[in-house]
Amino acid sequence: MLYLPHFDPVAVHIGPIAVHWYGLMYLLSFALGWLLAVHRGKTYPGIWNAEVVTDLLFYVALGVIVGGRIGYMVLYDLPGLIAHPLSLFKVWDGGMSFHGGFLGVLCATGWFCRKYKKRFFAVTDFIAPIVPIGLAAGRLGNFINGELWGRVTTMPWGLVYPNGGPLPRHPSELYELLLEGVLLFIVLWIYARKPRPKMAVSALFLIGYACARIFCEFYRVPDPQFGYVMFGWVTMGQLYSLPMLIVGGWMWWWSHFKARQQ
Repeated sequence: MLYLPHFDPVAVHIGPIAVHWYGLMYLLSFALGWLLAVHRGKTYPGIWNAEVVTDLLFYVALGVIVGGRIGYMVLYDLPGLIAHPLSLFKVWDGGMSFHGGFLGVLCATGWFCRKYKKRFFAVTDFIAPIVPIGLAAGRLGNFINGELWGRVTTMPWGLVYPNGGPLPRHPSELYELLLEGVLLFIVLWIYARKPRPKMAVSALFLIGYACARIFCEFYRVPDPQFGYVMFGWVTMGQLYSLPMLIVGGWMWWWSHFKARQQ
């Protein structure tokens, strides 16, 4: 039986400011994302220089933070938001939603495209292979915080969490880190190295993320405010991921259909 040590969620204090591990993971993901985007931009000379990439990452970061927070409050804590609207701004209390952040990034990308007069899917195809790095960093932050743990298990790698009771559990954050982060990054990065039909890279991201999230949710404790929402085993995270899978499948078909026509 393995035990997860109790990590202080605050990594370091800088005067009166407490820097949390989760916040550091966000900074790490944005830094790595910028480096990878600059490297990837070198294959598009004159189109994705460092200045444009930096501006794009600013819009993406804004979309992640604003969309992630609003998405969490609307999708997971709407009664709390209605009762206390100002809780939307209490980001130090935690609570970020991937699906909300994803919608925020789409909105921010549209704003960026309007400014630089770029085609929407040209931008999403460019950044899609980089997104899994941020997902991996976020799941690592969840693991360090000892949160979003998995269901009880008898597997030898089960972990006893400091606040998760006496029984070992699936380290579901690490499952998501490996599938949504590492594996999806490798697949997208290799796939995007060659010219692909418009929307194909974005479609593969949607399909890959949705499949990984739906699979990992089988090992993760469902959100306590919802529990299992259908059939005694379907979680809200799976329901939110299903539209991504459907839209991604359609985009994949459409991108290759249009490519064959051309």
